[in-house]
Amino acid sequence: MRLFSFRDELDLATAGVVVGHRVISLARLVVAGGLEEEFRFLDLGELLEADPDLEGVRAALERATAAGEAGTPLTNLRAAAAIPRPGKIVCIGLNYRDHVEEQHLEPPTRPLLFSKFANTVVADGEPVIHPTGSHALDLEAELGVVIGRTAHRVSATEAMAHVAGYVVLNDVTARDWQGNRAALAPGERGDGQWLRAKGSDTFCPMGPVLVTRDEVPDPGALRIRSWRTPASGPDAGQPILMQDGTTADMIFDIPALIEFVSAVITLEPGDVISTGTPSGVGVFRDPPVFLQPGDRVRCQIEGIGSVENPIVGAG
Repeated sequence: MRLFSFRDELDLATAGVVVGHRVISLARLVVAGGLEEEFRFLDLGELLEADPDLEGVRAALERATAAGEAGTPLTNLRAAAAIPRPGKIVCIGLNYRDHVEEQHLEPPTRPLLFSKFANTVVADGEPVIHPTGSHALDLEAELGVVIGRTAHRVSATEAMAHVAGYVVLNDVTARDWQGNRAALAPGERGDGQWLRAKGSDTFCPMGPVLVTRDEVPDPGALRIRSWRTPASGPDAGQPILMQDGTTADMIFDIPALIEFVSAVITLEPGDVISTGTPSGVGVFRDPPVFLQPGDRVRCQIEGIGSVENPIVGAG
């Protein structure tokens, strides 16, 4: 299934199932498909807690479509982030070989973990705030793995049974605050850690679509790309390809990541693992390229979807 998160008429996040170019909402699945009443107003993260394998949703969808339920056109819905308030966003650094190579580093021998919080999540079309005090905002297109069943000390061979599906993310980063040398002015220093650089408000745009695990035969073979559309300069208004990679380049695959993380951090339904980014980010270009207010940035993953956001000043 393809699940779509959107804002209802009360501006609350809810979800539905994509059928063609339309969405059958949870509310309609309650009415037309016999889904349990308590599911009517859930967002997608809450839905995974209530129905981890989505078996109830699948059964209700079958009944609803058999009864002729058509749903609402996608174009009539205002997108929300697929998981609007993740309990945990566990991010993986340096997990693509070409991204390691562009930094002239040795590949890590174990996953490099950091985190973002729910304050970072914004939906497709919502602004990313260029914070006051940073001059080196950058993008990172990433495959997000959404947990469906609680994972605690799970082995790699068992890991995929705990995955609900996949989303597209943008791991926005203030490179100067991160302390990257290419982003620092003479005499300038970074924070010495990544929390502010990675965890500032709006620094995790997330697409509205969650594609369930069964719909993606090989999450390790997906094309992943990003574009920057500058607001000024000779290329103003023209999308410029930044990243063009494949999840096959990941150093640690999804089962290995779940095994490593869940050994000490219990993963719960609706948690997200952001699996790293391929080469092509702005800071490692010559000269470096950073996002400015007025720019737009788009991240896209084959078979999953995309997320596109304007960059705005803190104002």
